[in-house]
Amino acid sequence: MAAHTLAPATPGAPGSSAPLKIRRRGPLAWISDHLLLAVTVVIFVFMLLPNAVILVMSFNAPVGKYDYIWNHFSTDAWAHPCANQALCTSMGLSLEIGAIATVVSTALGTMIAFAMVRHRFKARSGINALLFLPMAAPEVVMGATLTALFFNTIGPGSLGFWTITIAHVMFCLSYVVVTIKSRLAGMDPMLERAAEDLYATPAQTFLRVTLPLVAPGIAAAGLLAFALSVDDYIITAFTAGQRTTFPMYIFGSVQRSYPAQIDVIGSIMLIGTMLIIAVSTIFGRMRATRK
Repeated sequence: MAAHTLAPATPGAPGSSAPLKIRRRGPLAWISDHLLLAVTVVIFVFMLLPNAVILVMSFNAPVGKYDYIWNHFSTDAWAHPCANQALCTSMGLSLEIGAIATVVSTALGTMIAFAMVRHRFKARSGINALLFLPMAAPEVVMGATLTALFFNTIGPGSLGFWTITIAHVMFCLSYVVVTIKSRLAGMDPMLERAAEDLYATPAQTFLRVTLPLVAPGIAAAGLLAFALSVDDYIITAFTAGQRTTFPMYIFGSVQRSYPAQIDVIGSIMLIGTMLIIAVSTIFGRMRATRK
């Protein structure tokens, strides 16, 4: 019979009596594995901390005119958010201008985005470059040039509600177009072609296929336009005339006083935004589950 030789067993192999050596990772390896997570947490804390401070200070009973230092817990500011009538008046003006600017800029921006993505024409590249000018130009320059435009067209005494609205539509339009263009560019054109193959009319294809697919982009563009309009101060200050919006009121009140009602309104806007995001996320998951 032929002799069989056994190969020496390797450490850690089955049947080997040699102990299995476990290689331990050093602390630097653990840090490198968790560095991205740590940086992400720090960035989110840095972004959300001012919002948390606003919410906490809205329940403060300040000593004096400035709600900067915590004194003691109180719900007076929430019970009387319009204790200063000028505060709520300026907020109402900002919401009214924001609503009009959002509707107009979203409607115009949607049509421009469809024209830029779906059609080819000679001035397409030039218009595409011009759309970025309101986003790239400094707001001080835009405000000054708009004031000069209004002075030379409708007169210096006409600055007010409609000049603010026109200015807000102008700079919101670029953001709306860019947002909806990105949505249209990522949409599969085969879905519309399939609808046409199933004898759908152009109107049916748009209402039942194109519009539902583009609707999230339109909604996001509208929310962005509304946030930009309500938040704007520099361009508004140049075109407001005698009117005072909410950002202008805050800027002026900081020099005299800072009541807790400002934090209350800021907290209401923050909570409303979070609710909108939560509802949209829930509906999105429900649609995905149904599909």
